[in-house]
Amino acid sequence: MRKKIIALSFISLFFATVFAQPTTVHPKLKGWHLLNYQQDGYVGTGVKEAYELLANRKSTQVIIAVIDSGIDTLHEDLKSVLWTNPREIPGNGKDDDGNGYIDDIHGWNFCGTAGGENLGVNTHEITRVYHHFKNEFEGKTDAEIPTEKKFLFQQFKRAEMLLNKQYEEYKKSYPAIENFSAGIQVSNRLITSYLHKTSFTKASILPVKATDSLGWAIAVWKDLFKNTDDSAVTNTTFINEINTYKNNLLANKKRLEDEPVDYRGVMTKDKYEDINDSIYGNNNLYDHAGNHGTHVSGIIGAVRNNNIGVDGIVDNVRIMFIRAVPGGDEHDKDVALSIRYAVDNGAKIINMSFGKPVSPYKNIVDDAVKYAAVRGVLLVHGAGNDGEDIDEAPFYPSPVFMDGTRATNYLTIGASGDYSTGSLIAPFSNYGQLVDIFAPGVYINSTTFNNGYEAFDGTSMAAPVAAGVAGLLKSYFPQLTPEQLIDLLLKTGYVVKEKVTIPGGDKKVSIQQLCRSCKIINAYEAVKLALKLYGNQ
Repeated sequence: MRKKIIALSFISLFFATVFAQPTTVHPKLKGWHLLNYQQDGYVGTGVKEAYELLANRKSTQVIIAVIDSGIDTLHEDLKSVLWTNPREIPGNGKDDDGNGYIDDIHGWNFCGTAGGENLGVNTHEITRVYHHFKNEFEGKTDAEIPTEKKFLFQQFKRAEMLLNKQYEEYKKSYPAIENFSAGIQVSNRLITSYLHKTSFTKASILPVKATDSLGWAIAVWKDLFKNTDDSAVTNTTFINEINTYKNNLLANKKRLEDEPVDYRGVMTKDKYEDINDSIYGNNNLYDHAGNHGTHVSGIIGAVRNNNIGVDGIVDNVRIMFIRAVPGGDEHDKDVALSIRYAVDNGAKIINMSFGKPVSPYKNIVDDAVKYAAVRGVLLVHGAGNDGEDIDEAPFYPSPVFMDGTRATNYLTIGASGDYSTGSLIAPFSNYGQLVDIFAPGVYINSTTFNNGYEAFDGTSMAAPVAAGVAGLLKSYFPQLTPEQLIDLLLKTGYVVKEKVTIPGGDKKVSIQQLCRSCKIINAYEAVKLALKLYGNQ
């Protein structure tokens, strides 16, 4: 046994890149997440080098499901890689494959009416849980709750705590931000009136010399512009951010005081607590999609080497899309059915760039994860963007089942950055031993709605980077199980020797405190090990 452990440790070190902070920092670069530290100086995934290793090996098309907000099915860099249901005849209004979902050509939408109308906004799960279970649980202690309802009671208590915390933030911050906003509006009117235009930048006001009220306004805005290095930022950017913050504070108040509207139920008309009532929704993946799902999909599979837009990670992929995450929080039932749909229709990897702090019907999601495990499907989930330890503050879906055991087909991904983006570990990323590995999730350039391309931050971006690397491996080594894919990814990658800043704080810690593998994912190193272990299979 000891020899085996030593051998595995040697393999892990041999196929991992160990590095410390460089003396020269490269400029911030779109597409850095595809580059490799040794060759390019960026702590990316080494996708180009991975494909060079695979030059003489044939790939197999892999289906990766994306459960998200919707997708631009007409996007120039995505439409050719969309999964198409081979058993369904497009547009005939029939359920040709007999799965209950009519014309599910590229996937399914669990957030809409049978007639094709889509849910565009939704409520937050903490609000739904608090108000739904308030009459049953408020004021009670754990000792008063029967065993079969203890988990629900715990979810209610967490929702209550989070809502009270948000309400306290509203009471503390709203009067101050209201006064601040009023001052900003006055100073903004003085400057725009003087300049005879509604929008201005820092450069616009630097030449202005004044000592009266206009001078005061100029001083206010010069101080504001000191908060950004981007010379293109305008006054309207700041005003919009202030208004957004004010609206978020008001929403905090409303979530505690007002029972949420059941926007979803009005549309889907299903029996929510009955998982067997599963035939609802429509095939409209486009309306109210927003940018999120399109961005995630592009990270995984935007057409490579076509001189258009961006390159995805997987070169032989089909993206199956399941819409279950409209604005607000997803519902457990929709997530569970989305996982089952993906598995039943041939997906081998499922990306889940969403999450929430409570999950009242976690049992049905757990059952779906187990359903995927039995059928050899890997789930990849973003760890969340709260800068919290998810060992202590759960973020759902979770790889830990209600009986305390852990899923073997599940990867939880934290967000890493690069020296050029400011830090190796993203300051917003959740962390903990439930996080398996980090992957690039800062300034990730990908596809957006209406043939657009933008760079976003988040574990929502890190998860599809990891899903893409797993998909690359699965495509060239199709025999690999979820457990083998996870093993390859966690044994390889970048080992960070230096201490990093803990997300959400300023303390320097070892990366061992932030994730299970102590690594940042790397396709190049994973492919090297895969060729060594499985190259002849």
